[in-house]
Amino acid sequence: MPLLRGALIEYGAGLIGPIPNVVIFQFNPESLSRTLQIPARPSSATQRETSQAGEKTIEKVSFKAHFSAANMLDEDKVLAKLFGIGPQLAALEKMVVPAGKLAGLLGAALDAIGDMLGGDGDGDDAPAQPIPREKYPKILFIWGLTRILPVTIDSMSITELDYDSLLNPLRAEVDLSLSVIAADDCSDDTLAKGALEYSTIAKEAQAMANLANTAEQIVELIPL
Repeated sequence: MPLLRGALIEYGAGLIGPIPNVVIFQFNPESLSRTLQIPARPSSATQRETSQAGEKTIEKVSFKAHFSAANMLDEDKVLAKLFGIGPQLAALEKMVVPAGKLAGLLGAALDAIGDMLGGDGDGDDAPAQPIPREKYPKILFIWGLTRILPVTIDSMSITELDYDSLLNPLRAEVDLSLSVIAADDCSDDTLAKGALEYSTIAKEAQAMANLANTAEQIVELIPL
């Protein structure tokens, strides 16, 4: 069986058409830490039952990704000789900044047109701050066949470890912390909702498989 690699994929309205950005892990992380943040449950007698769900549980994922230009340099890859692993690191950084300079330029142009039509904006009705028009990229985290999760990148720490004569990074470790997005029914992000539903169904199927594996032990625990 071929080795599957984890990946982070930036997407727009959908995966039909060009993908804006993708980073496939050169080496799969050796470990992956998952934390389920469970909302506080009611404890007072006047509150609802403790088994009644309130806010959704939030899943957080953290891991260390490794990148190296060694193999690409051995294969005489042009990009590796020019930039080392700079392109991979730049693609990762692109996933945590608002999309594109073009959006900012368009926003500035619209502001200028609004000033011409409605005055110089120095009156009492002028907004306290401009309305942001940029959006953060939408990201899918792919880890195997059963985990395709819409995520936000909470933190990214890049440690560059080695350089070539032009100071291009040749090796790096990237610490990533992600939060799985709990897309609700009101969200218009159909891809995120579909990915989350797929991963949830896969997890429920595995839980049922575990029940089948432990059937004999259940009988021993609860004799009929």
